Amino acid sequence: MLDKLLIIINTVLSNRGKNPISAITENSHLRNDIGFDSLDLAELTVRIEAAYDVDIFEDGIVNTIGEILQKIEK
Repeated sequence: MLDKLLIIINTVLSNRGKNPISAITENSHLRNDIGFDSLDLAELTVRIEAAYDVDIFEDGIVNTIGEILQKIEK
């Protein structure tokens, strides 16, 4: 699951002209570690919803990869 999320994250980064990252962990913070801003998070939400049929921000803000995984795995 982390591999698929990494691909989605790198797609978002690439679309926004940012450098891809090589790895993520459950503790990776979307803003502090990956460098996402609000537009990146909006695109990430759309891509995850398309891939997993889950709105990761439905119940509030998510900050880490682990929180995204919890939403997907429900």
